[in-house]
Amino acid sequence: MQSTKMRRKVAPVVNDGDSSDKLDQLLLSSAICNGEDLGPFVRKAFASGKPETVLHHLRHFSKSKESEIEEVCKAHYQDFIMAVDDLRSLLSDVDSLKSSLSHSNVLLQSVAGPLLASLDGFVEARNVSQNVGLALESIQTCVRLVELCSRSNFHLSGNNFYMALKCVDAIEREFLEKTPSSTIRKMLEKQIPAIRSYIERRISKEFGDWLVEIRIVSRNLGQLAIGQASAARQREEELRIKQRQAEEQSRLSLRDCVYALEEEDDDDDGGGRVGDEGKDKYSNSGSSMFGFDLTALYRAYHIHQTLGFEDRFKKYYFENRKLQLTSDFQVSSMTPFLESHQTFFAQIAGFFIVEDRILRTGGGLISKIEVENLWETAVSKMCSVLEDQFSRMQTANHLLLIKDYVSLLGVTLRRYGYPVDALLDVLSKHRDKYHELLLSDCRKLIGEALAADKFEQMLMKKEYEYSMNVLSFQLQTSDITPAFPYIAPFSSTVPDCCRIVRSFIEDSVSFMSYGGQLDFYDVVKKYLDRLLNEVLDGALLKLINSSVHGVSQGMQVAANMAVLERACDFFFLHAAQLSGIPLRMAERGRRQFPLKIARDAAEEMLSGLLKAKVDGFMTLTENVNWMADEPPQNGNEYVNEVIIYLETLVSTAQQILPVQVLNRVLQDVLSHISETIVGLLLADSVKRFNVNAVMGIDGDIRLLESFADNQVHLFSDADANQLKSALAESRQLINLLLSNHPESFLNPVIRERSYNTLDYRKVVTISEKLRDPSDRLFGSFGGRGLKQNPKKKSLDALIKRLKDVS
Repeated sequence: MQSTKMRRKVAPVVNDGDSSDKLDQLLLSSAICNGEDLGPFVRKAFASGKPETVLHHLRHFSKSKESEIEEVCKAHYQDFIMAVDDLRSLLSDVDSLKSSLSHSNVLLQSVAGPLLASLDGFVEARNVSQNVGLALESIQTCVRLVELCSRSNFHLSGNNFYMALKCVDAIEREFLEKTPSSTIRKMLEKQIPAIRSYIERRISKEFGDWLVEIRIVSRNLGQLAIGQASAARQREEELRIKQRQAEEQSRLSLRDCVYALEEEDDDDDGGGRVGDEGKDKYSNSGSSMFGFDLTALYRAYHIHQTLGFEDRFKKYYFENRKLQLTSDFQVSSMTPFLESHQTFFAQIAGFFIVEDRILRTGGGLISKIEVENLWETAVSKMCSVLEDQFSRMQTANHLLLIKDYVSLLGVTLRRYGYPVDALLDVLSKHRDKYHELLLSDCRKLIGEALAADKFEQMLMKKEYEYSMNVLSFQLQTSDITPAFPYIAPFSSTVPDCCRIVRSFIEDSVSFMSYGGQLDFYDVVKKYLDRLLNEVLDGALLKLINSSVHGVSQGMQVAANMAVLERACDFFFLHAAQLSGIPLRMAERGRRQFPLKIARDAAEEMLSGLLKAKVDGFMTLTENVNWMADEPPQNGNEYVNEVIIYLETLVSTAQQILPVQVLNRVLQDVLSHISETIVGLLLADSVKRFNVNAVMGIDGDIRLLESFADNQVHLFSDADANQLKSALAESRQLINLLLSNHPESFLNPVIRERSYNTLDYRKVVTISEKLRDPSDRLFGSFGGRGLKQNPKKKSLDALIKRLKDVS
C-alpha cells in the first residue's frame, strides 16, 4: 500500500514537444495513477479517429513504470531473499507441528466420540423438554381460559352481568389470539358475541320491567311527596293560628299566658325531599323505604356503558320516559276530573321527582336540558288541562279542592328546582270565577238559613253552644260568661249567616293562599264586601220586604241587624288575620257598615209596624170633643192607650234591641204621632175646635214628653232630648195656638227659635178653624158687642198676613 501511495504521488515526465500530446499523455498518466476510469479517454480517441495515440500513450506509460518497478524491486530484493531464507527454516517446524497435530487429532477423536454421542442425547432430551414446556404452557393457558369461562358462566347464572362481561372481555383480550386450539378459538369467536347479545337482551328486559314498575312507584312517590307538603302546610297553619291567638291575647292585654316548649321532629320535617338519602353516583338504596329503587336502571346503564352502547341507551331511555310522560297526560273522560286529579298530578310529580334524582345521581344518563324540556312540556299540558277543567266546573268547592292540590304540587316540585309560575298563573286567572261560584253557593245557603228563621230569640243551654254561636263570632257585649240557659238577643239566623260568611272568608283565603301572591287581603276584602253588600244585604232586604209580619218579628229582625253589625267587624278582622295582615291595619281601614241598606230597611219596617199599631190607637181621636167646655183632666183616651203601648214596647224591646236602635225607632214613632196630631187638626173631619180642645191636645203632648223624659234610664240626656224633639211640630203648633201673641210667628228670629218646624200653610188652615166668633175661641170673651180680644185680633192679623204671603 505504501508503494501504491508513492506511485500515485509520482508525476510522469513527458518530453514530447507537441503540447497537446503532452497534455493528453499527462492527463492519461494522472488518471491511471489516481485509479480513475479510462473510458472517457478511449471514447475520445475513437471519436477523434486516433486510437493509436492512446495506445502510444499507454505503452509510453507502461515503459515508464517498468523502470520504476525495476528500481523498487532492486530496493527490496535483499529483504525478499532474507524472507525466503526464513521460510525455509520454518518448513521443518511446520512438519513437526503437522505430526503433532495429527497425533492430537487421533487422541481427540478417541476422546470426543463418546462425548458427541452424549451431546446428541442431550440435544434430543432438550428438544423433548422444550416440547413438554410448550405443552404445559398451552395446558396452563387452557386451564386459565376454562377458569374464566367457568367464572363467566357462574356470573351469568347469578345474573351478575357486569362481572360476566368483564370475564368475556378478559377472554377476548388475553386468550382469544393465544389459544393454541383452533377449535376452542372458533368456539370463543362464536360464543363471545352470543353472550354479549344475551346479556343485552336480559338487561333490556329488566329495564323494560323497571319502566313498567316506575310508573306505579312514581304515582305513590308523588302522593307521598305532596302529602308531606300538605302536612308541612298544616303545621304552618297551626303555628299561624297560635300566633294569631297570641296576638289576640296581646291585643286584649291578657297577662296570664302559658308558655311551653314544643319539640319538633326533624325526621318528619316536610321541608326535605323524598328520596334524598343516597348521594352516591349510582345510589341504589336511598329510597327503598319509599319503593323508589333505581338499581335496575343504573345497572342497565352501566352494562350498556360496558358494552359500548352508552349513547344508544341514553336515547332509548329518554324516548321511553318521554312516551310515559305523554301517556301520563291522558285525562280519562270516563272518570270525573275531581276524582282523578290527585292521581293525575301525583303521577306527574312522581315522574319529575324520579327524573331529578336520576339527573343528580345518574352519571350523565339524562341532561339538565332534557329534564327542563320535559318539564316545559308537562307544564304546558297541565295548564291546558286546568284551563279546560276549570272552564267546565260550576262548583266552587270542586275548584278549591283542585286548586289546593295544584298549589301543593307547586310547593313540592319547587323544592326540586322546577319553576311553577305558569301553574300559579292559571290559578290566579280563575280567581274571579271561583269567587263568583262561591258567592252563588253562599247566596243559596244564606237564602236557606233566612227561610228557616223562626224570628225567635235563640236559647243556649250549654256553654259550648254559647262559645260556638256567640264567642266564635265575637258577638258578646260583655266578657262575663252569662248563666245558662241563656237567651240571646238574636235568632238562629245570625250565627248561621256568620258561619256562612266565615266559611266564605276561609275558602277565599284558602284559594288566594299559596298562589304566588303574598299580599291578597285587598282581594279577599273586595269579595267579602260583595258578599255582604250584594248577597247578605240583598237576602236580608228580601226577607224584610216579604217575610216579616208583626212587631215581634220586625223587632227580632232589627235586633239581628244590630248583632250583624258587630259580626261584620269580626268578619273583616278575621279576613285580615287569615291573610296575615296586622289587626291595627285592618281596623284603620275599616269602612262603614256594609249591611246599612238592610239595617235601615229593618228599622224602617219596625217603625212602620209600630206606626201602624199606633195608628190603631190614634183612631180613638174620634172620641175627642173639639168644642169642650173645659179641657180634659188626664189627657184624651187615645194618648193614654198610646203611652201604655209605648211603655210596654220599651220594656220588651230593651231586652233585645240596642239602645241606639230603640232610640231611633222611638224617635220615628213619636215623630209620626206628632205628625198625626197635626194632620188630625188639618183634617176635614175637624171643622172647628176651641181653646179647651187645644189645651187638651197640649196635655196629650205633655204626657208624651213626660214619656220621653222617663226614658232617661235607658238613654243619655241628649238622646232623651232627641226623643222630645220628635214631638217638635205638634208642640210648636200648640204653643202657637195658645200663645198670647201669635203674630210673633211673623218675626223671623222668633219663628226660627220657637216655630222652625211649622209650615205656614198648615198654620193658616188650622188657625182658621179657631176663627168662630160665636164659640169664644181664645178664652172667655164677652158678648158680640164687647171689645175684640187682643189675642184673637193678633191671630186674625197672622192669618191675613200669611194668606197674603201665600
